[in-house]
Amino acid sequence: MNLAARDIRHNLGRFLLTCVGLGLLLGVVLAMIGIYRGLILEALTITRAPAIDLWVVEASTRGPFAEASSVPGDTREAIARIAGVAAAGSVTYQMVETEYLGSKLRLYIIGYEPTRPGGPPEIVEGRSIARSHFEMVADNSTGLALGDRIALGRSTFTVVGLTQQQVSSGGDPAVYVTLPDAQKLQFDLAPSAARIQLARGSGGSGRDTVNAVIARLQPNASPDDVANTVRRWKHLAAITQQEQEDILTHSLVDRARRQIGLFTSILLIVSAVIIALIIYTMTMEKLKQIATLKLIGAPDRTIIGMIVQQSLLLGATGFVIGAVLIFNVKDYFPRRVVLEPFGVTLLGLIVLVVCVLSSGLGVRAALRVDPATALGG
Repeated sequence: MNLAARDIRHNLGRFLLTCVGLGLLLGVVLAMIGIYRGLILEALTITRAPAIDLWVVEASTRGPFAEASSVPGDTREAIARIAGVAAAGSVTYQMVETEYLGSKLRLYIIGYEPTRPGGPPEIVEGRSIARSHFEMVADNSTGLALGDRIALGRSTFTVVGLTQQQVSSGGDPAVYVTLPDAQKLQFDLAPSAARIQLARGSGGSGRDTVNAVIARLQPNASPDDVANTVRRWKHLAAITQQEQEDILTHSLVDRARRQIGLFTSILLIVSAVIIALIIYTMTMEKLKQIATLKLIGAPDRTIIGMIVQQSLLLGATGFVIGAVLIFNVKDYFPRRVVLEPFGVTLLGLIVLVVCVLSSGLGVRAALRVDPATALGG
């Protein structure tokens, strides 16, 4: 006879309701883990999109994401001539807020040269940019569709292609335009400001400036060796792809990453306390039945097994309910929620361990019951 199963069937409604409540809590824990993984993935999306090996930025900066960076546009030609470089391209990055269909729309504008590295990694609908001006490829999370026209600055762009899952570290959707259009958007002044600068004698300065030069290396080239070559020029800084990813994960999103990690740990502790209290309450409600079992000679291991089995079943059922809930609603979150099989499995194992440890209070109360209690009124 399985005492745990019989006891659960006797109070099935209450047990299932308890599982649902615990499942909601564990679902929040799982969601926080997914948000944590999504935060890291989004922070690295733009840096990984061009599939390059080296970032050349302004000297003494860690740009273009962690710090502001400006380098002359013709730096690309010098980088392209370095031994080991297969292709080089100039890129700009900027945040723009515009109006679309009567509401505000924040966009992360990426300017690139269509024939060089820096463009969207994948076109899921439509085509790539074919004209030198006023065409864009947008991430599908912007809500834009093929053929839509949207004003950026003093120019109007037409959406000719859609990409997917291209967002900035802040979660804003990315759009790709040609480098000249991006430079005009980033560096051109408003007419009134331009007149003031012209009157001051500084209106004729060029805008052939970019935020970074990216380079794709040949298969046998070492990123560190090419980076050291660039650093010898003194007026430029070189960052390998791995160093760029480390800067983003350990600097740009470090505080948010640690805060989410701490909140997830607190939720796990709260879950452990709740499971312990539930099991303890369930045990205290049947102390007389446990005393009866002891009176008829049931060994302690039978009573311990009943309590631990109930605890494990409670945790497993709650975890399944929480996992099913989050897997079905994760696509409705405003930012990406990434649920990896390893992370989900690891959390499931942690929940089972927590259930075993949390049943300790109930086991302790059960073992202290006097069998004579069963003879009382």
